[in-house]
Amino acid sequence: MPASVLELYRRVTRWPAGHWLFSRAVCLKAPYFASIAPRIEALEPGRCVASLRQRRSVTNHIGTVHAIALCNLAELSGGLAIDASLPPSMRWIPKSMTVEYLRRAVGTMRAVATPAQPAIETDAGYELPVDVEITDPAGEAVFRACIRMWISPRR
Repeated sequence: MPASVLELYRRVTRWPAGHWLFSRAVCLKAPYFASIAPRIEALEPGRCVASLRQRRSVTNHIGTVHAIALCNLAELSGGLAIDASLPPSMRWIPKSMTVEYLRRAVGTMRAVATPAQPAIETDAGYELPVDVEITDPAGEAVFRACIRMWISPRR
């Protein structure tokens, strides 16, 4: 059986440049996220911290981090937080996401994702909200999301 994402994170991040390597590995598994070049800073059951550096490829016409880059960072960190929290018999997929843009997003963005409650093992699917807050370098919230994850048994 392949290692869980949490086991892989714990193993790889002990090495020099381990966070960079783990972040690249996540983008190999889910290539679309490579478009924002994320860095996974912390991963544990119930919490993921990820960042993206503002650069030309994620900047919009008014010089701020693009709204969809923020959505991508939210979905990535929310998905990893859930993945690190689930029992091995369960799987997840995003069902919906609501977002709030609170202020101009300038500089390196830092997302913190936390499920609203612990994931449980059941025989039926259920919805589990994940809250994500993205802050700017000053620690001011620029974006909030609630991602509703559909959790179901692996078949």
